[in-house]
Amino acid sequence: MSFFLQFRGELAALMAAFIWACGSIVYTGVGRQITPLALNFTKGWIAIALLCLTFLITRQSFPSIEFTPFFLLFLSGVIGIGFGDTAYFSALNSMGARRTLLFETLAPPLSAILALIFLQERLSVSAWLGIGLTIAGVIWVILERTADTHGNIRPLQGSLYGLLAAIGQAAGAVMSRAALVNADIDSLWSTLIRLIGGTIALFVWILLQRQSREMIKPLRDRRLLIIIAGTAFISTYLGIWLQQISLKYATTGIAQALSSTSPLFVLPISQAIGDQISMRSVIGVLISLFGVGLLFYRL
Repeated sequence: MSFFLQFRGELAALMAAFIWACGSIVYTGVGRQITPLALNFTKGWIAIALLCLTFLITRQSFPSIEFTPFFLLFLSGVIGIGFGDTAYFSALNSMGARRTLLFETLAPPLSAILALIFLQERLSVSAWLGIGLTIAGVIWVILERTADTHGNIRPLQGSLYGLLAAIGQAAGAVMSRAALVNADIDSLWSTLIRLIGGTIALFVWILLQRQSREMIKPLRDRRLLIIIAGTAFISTYLGIWLQQISLKYATTGIAQALSSTSPLFVLPISQAIGDQISMRSVIGVLISLFGVGLLFYRL
């Protein structure tokens, strides 16, 4: 039990990575039926509704929180969820999952650097080595298959979206970490504040882009709404909640590095649906697992 308590932040990050791996498979297909803005907005308000229902069932009252942590969490949602997730979905549409995931590996080192600058979070040599090996293993796996079945590839546009997504996620993670270490707030409440910030920003963005029809499209297509709702419960409701737990109990760089291992969890899922897993993929997984092990090792 002491192990789970000591490493609850790291374990939560790995669980979030697994959940996001499952969700990414569904979102890749859904993204062909709805714009990134509308998809992000729809999953956001569904997750907010689920969180509010949770609070009603558990009868939790809104916690007392100072303005600064509240503002940081809200702004973290605007940047990380509203901006970062929309850029991520746009990258998926522009260049496919494998190329997009390659850019996602930039988020952990960016997070560690930003945390070092703004939060003075210093990592040990073994932690930096663990982050490097974890990312190296992920890149090794992603680069194995360059042929992508995704049509209408726009690499330059997709690369820009992928870079913006990584920056948005890194900045959002650092802001969340800054708020969580300075405030005694439950992870579910911090998740709700971030989602509200991101969803409000998306609502304004949609109105400015005059995409109101796309915003209500899922309400007209029952099948599409059910798919998005189910995936939002798994990847947004549970995933962001676990991410908040990881950022509360683990340093930013480590939490982001472990959260970025989603591509490794995709491998067994792909095998389950009929894809063959090569020895190169296995080696990549072993490299990342060794890196993960270093992140759990504390001097």
